Amino acid sequence: MAEIYDVIVIGGGPAGYVAAIRASQLGLKTACVEKWINKQDKPALGGTCLNVGCIPSKALLESTELYETACHQFKDLGINVGEVTLDVPRMIERKDQVVMELTGGIAMLFKQNGVDWLQGEGQLLADRQVKVTALDGKETVYDSKNVVIATGSVPIDLSVTPLNGDIVVESAGALDWESVPGSVCVIGAGVIGLELGSVWRRMGSRVVLLEAMDTFLPMVDKAIAREAQRAFTKQGLDIRLSTRVMGSKVNHGKVAVTFKDGEGDHEETFDKLIVAVGRRAFTDNVCSSEADVLQDERGLFHVNEFCETNVPHVYAIGDVVRGPMLAHKGSEEGVMVAERIAGEESSVNYDVMPNVIYTHPEVAWVGKTEEQVKSEGIDYQVGSFPFAASGRAKAKGDTTGMVKIVRDRKSDRILGAHIIGPSASELLAQTVLAMEFDATTEDIAHTIHAHPTLSEAVHEAALSADGRAIHIGNRKRG
Repeated sequence: MAEIYDVIVIGGGPAGYVAAIRASQLGLKTACVEKWINKQDKPALGGTCLNVGCIPSKALLESTELYETACHQFKDLGINVGEVTLDVPRMIERKDQVVMELTGGIAMLFKQNGVDWLQGEGQLLADRQVKVTALDGKETVYDSKNVVIATGSVPIDLSVTPLNGDIVVESAGALDWESVPGSVCVIGAGVIGLELGSVWRRMGSRVVLLEAMDTFLPMVDKAIAREAQRAFTKQGLDIRLSTRVMGSKVNHGKVAVTFKDGEGDHEETFDKLIVAVGRRAFTDNVCSSEADVLQDERGLFHVNEFCETNVPHVYAIGDVVRGPMLAHKGSEEGVMVAERIAGEESSVNYDVMPNVIYTHPEVAWVGKTEEQVKSEGIDYQVGSFPFAASGRAKAKGDTTGMVKIVRDRKSDRILGAHIIGPSASELLAQTVLAMEFDATTEDIAHTIHAHPTLSEAVHEAALSADGRAIHIGNRKRG
């Protein structure tokens, strides 16, 4: 008879593996079911994020940013080098090595924490039983007191642009090209499209992004989005809004893309096509009908604020539930669920959830945009500070962007923070922490920041909210 577990987690991505480790740390007998097979045809933990998403894309973004800096900025910094050349296969090899080290690290953490890795595909049955179908087809049913569903998400397919070898690909396929395409079309100018477009644009591809929406980055504060669009366009990304893709056809190793915009129908031919129109929850066949777990029309599981489904002791976390599809959101939900199963009080503050686009400049935000605050009728003020006035940014030669803080005029409470510029993803943590502790702009203003640092831009933006910024031309308002 199969073992009885306190907790079985279905899915070993950032939500699932974190939930499993935390549950085991709390003394619960825990197993994690994961079916992923990596490029080396071996089982791997980490899900999409570590294997073909967050981590490999950041490895390529880092490599290509350094390449572009060497090609175009070293001379301005007083550094003369010989011809700078690309070794794309080595770049891809390094990316794969980073992935292997991190996914292997999770397997080691499972061993250290006593988490059983059940390799195969998991399905929730009635009465919290989990059927695991191993890679060889063998089925084993396990009993568990608690089950956590964390099966993640998959790219959304477009029927009009079917995938085709390495010519028409989704995001994972665009991470493995070992030569630089002459031209790349990206369907979708969101987070994934911008990051992948940036990678290949830096390496020399002509990149066109076709976006159906008429607003660029609609989820981002408008001032930040405008700055981002200007920066990306200046870099050479061809961003076309209000453009609907009608179809694609592969012929002689290239792909012809047909699309419609305000001027009519068009067709352009590219070397590669990336479909990056978003992701959907992967919940297909995750629960049997007898499990009786409620889902909505998009396949998302219905959960409450603590990620409890309608079935007692069955939880769902990460991309398969409401909210943004973010690795750190899923991880925090995993910790919360594990702690609540163990009898602890735990919660997730969804109002303070950081978001990042890892382009250059980076775009990062938390909380409400100015537009949201205005629409809610809140009496607010904005403080902002440009990196062009930052001594550290000047010294780095990286002055595009700004920090913007939105505060409640009466309470001085921070309602949102929005950053575009160097190290925005790291700087944002300062404002996230402040908001988590209900700090005010006055608290940030009274916090001494080292000079010269990029973090001073956050300090000055907080001062600016009250008209007291030192290094830009404003004055205290009465």
